[in-house]
Amino acid sequence: MAEAILERGEPLLEMRGIDKSFGPVRALRRIDFTIQAGLVTALCGDNGAGKSVTIKIISGIIPADAGEILWRGKPVHIHTPRDAAALGIATVYQDLALCDNLDIVQNMFLGRETSNLAVLNEPPMEMAARQTLADLQVTTVRSMRQPVASLSGGQRQSVAVARAVLWNSQLMILDEPTAALGVTQTGMVLALVRRLAAQGYGVLIISHNLNDVFAVADRLAILHLGEMVVEGPASEFDRQSVVELMTTGVSAGGGRDTRSPADAAGSTSREG
Repeated sequence: MAEAILERGEPLLEMRGIDKSFGPVRALRRIDFTIQAGLVTALCGDNGAGKSVTIKIISGIIPADAGEILWRGKPVHIHTPRDAAALGIATVYQDLALCDNLDIVQNMFLGRETSNLAVLNEPPMEMAARQTLADLQVTTVRSMRQPVASLSGGQRQSVAVARAVLWNSQLMILDEPTAALGVTQTGMVLALVRRLAAQGYGVLIISHNLNDVFAVADRLAILHLGEMVVEGPASEFDRQSVVELMTTGVSAGGGRDTRSPADAAGSTSREG
């Protein structure tokens, strides 16, 4: 069972000096990054900046080559997705990993069904799934037994997130959660993100949509060419500075530059 939720603003997950290379390609270079409980952190960067590699390391899909990861202030080793799940880390990817032919309850308990003498305990599972959706204020589903294939994009996102909540996750990683959604469904998902943070969860959102980012993020972290160039409160940034940092690695202002003077100078010279 997962540990109690931390107080708002306390470090939940910290990456320190994380390196990752694929052959001669250095995907991440001495990444320092903190995700705090009760806050929404947006990880931004252009294509190839290292966003996917970062979340894959956190999720246990690939190992880091160097550096350390701290969970609730203690060093941990995340070798597999099972290790991440055991800590309380859940990643909701763009494909959501839902089974269209199964209903909401079956999806939320997939692989973790409860049974009695080989007979599924359907009523308790349905009750737990219903309560989890209610706690997240997801009220638009017609029936807990409707197939996931019949749900809208926003509802599907809600089910995927509720599944993570049901299994005591403390850190929710949402990979492009509003991609391909309409205005109404996007609003539903962003409201859900805000509710997650309000309930004490740490939320990491990866998105190219700066409107969505500024609508929900408390903090921004910006990657450029495998380096974490800046992170800080969202209030310290504007859209122009974020675009400049994403595309060039430098900006006139905004956030706290996390690189050493040598790294910052090197990035500037590479871009010049």
